[in-house]
Amino acid sequence: MALPRALGKFNRQVTNPVTSVFAGHAPGMGIVVHKGRKSGRGYRTPVLMFADGHEYRIALTYGRDVDWVKNVLAAGDFTVETHGQTVALTDPLIRHDAAASWAPLVIRQALIGMSVPYFLEARTVD
Repeated sequence: MALPRALGKFNRQVTNPVTSVFAGHAPGMGIVVHKGRKSGRGYRTPVLMFADGHEYRIALTYGRDVDWVKNVLAAGDFTVETHGQTVALTDPLIRHDAAASWAPLVIRQALIGMSVPYFLEARTVD
């Protein structure tokens, strides 16, 4: 069970603008920079994100059917701001792992507790 959509709407309007100030620098966080698949408008979405070499994994805390995920999948590539750097990513895929084995232990426990079985995986552009 992903987080409720009503919370997502509140986060888009209130929490995300505040979180965006530090999410590109905080450990375990990043900002997905993407364009609307219909509007072409630019968006910045703070996320829980972890890198493993050239692979980046983003927790889908609101599920697979949110706009930023649809935008990234439609485009096939996007950028993330993490640790003060901008990283170009490509080939996004949604993966299922109910055990969240890809995440660090404390985050894994939180994701399992929130019943967040999906994550988005992408790799750095060569």
